[in-house]
Amino acid sequence: MSEAHSPSPAPHKRRVRYPGKNPRRFEDKYKEHGHDPETLAKVIAGGKTPVGTHRPIMVGEILAFIAPQPGDHAADCTLGYGGHAEEVLARIQPGGKLFGLDADPVELPKTEARLRALGFDEAVFTAHRSNFAGLPQVLAANGLTGVDMILADLGVSSMQIDDPARGFSVKLDGPLDMRMNPQRGQPASALLQKIAPAALAELLTANADEPNAATLAPILAGKSFTSTRPLAETIRAALPRLGKNDADLTVRRVFQALRITVNDEFSALETFLRNLPLCLKPGGRAAILTFHSGEDRRVKKAFANGQQDGTYSEIADDVIRPTPAEQHSNPRSAPAKLRWARRAK
Repeated sequence: MSEAHSPSPAPHKRRVRYPGKNPRRFEDKYKEHGHDPETLAKVIAGGKTPVGTHRPIMVGEILAFIAPQPGDHAADCTLGYGGHAEEVLARIQPGGKLFGLDADPVELPKTEARLRALGFDEAVFTAHRSNFAGLPQVLAANGLTGVDMILADLGVSSMQIDDPARGFSVKLDGPLDMRMNPQRGQPASALLQKIAPAALAELLTANADEPNAATLAPILAGKSFTSTRPLAETIRAALPRLGKNDADLTVRRVFQALRITVNDEFSALETFLRNLPLCLKPGGRAAILTFHSGEDRRVKKAFANGQQDGTYSEIADDVIRPTPAEQHSNPRSAPAKLRWARRAK
């Protein structure tokens, strides 16, 4: 009889290695995704934001104005990663409550879970899938006519920017989407494919003050771009005389203009600004962070008109910018502008 053959051992499979000190692919950055403390500390020390997180901007300046106290009710209308909300929640206990709004169905559950893990239960914090224009409905559903403070950070969060699958990134290739809520509306690719050159030129000027709108519009309108990189490359190729920095700025402005249109951001902001004083208690405080001139103009005008007609007793004398130290440690804070207003008693 021949000897029985033992089964061959399974071939050894090598562990997938961490691809270098600075992996480029979003999916490869698992040390950051895993919240490795040493890696996170190195990323932050380098003036960058760890992937999958967001660093709140001008926290001290915002807290100094809205002055949260135990027992206060607050609304964070752009919950994002929850950095501002966490600071407010810690200061309104005991007895206070914060309502967190965010339209992003991808990030909202993650942030709710993170704040729950910090000990903020349903009695002190509730999360609501809505953009900031839906604040009156959220408050009414909770039996409130107003809150003591309202915060809105109108910037795109780092979680959205860094994930190429969301289509916001100008650096990493991904589907040309740009929707805050991927379950609603049309992606940016569909917008570009349908729009006429004249309408696109108007859109680029109105939403991003793009000086090259007339040149770019006929090149981009009606074209099919399924991902972000070909769009960025086409923009750069259309403006060969621009230096790299100016070309990069143009790409960012075009992406910004498309994102604003896809998400109907200006219409939502104008609705929010109209409803804002009605959602504040007498003497209540509102703080709004903007990141480009179209947003800032609307906030500035609404606050000035409100002060003129007596709705607001006090508004910021001038726009507040991040300190040089904050801009150095967190470069994404550089374009931020803070304005605030206090409702009349």
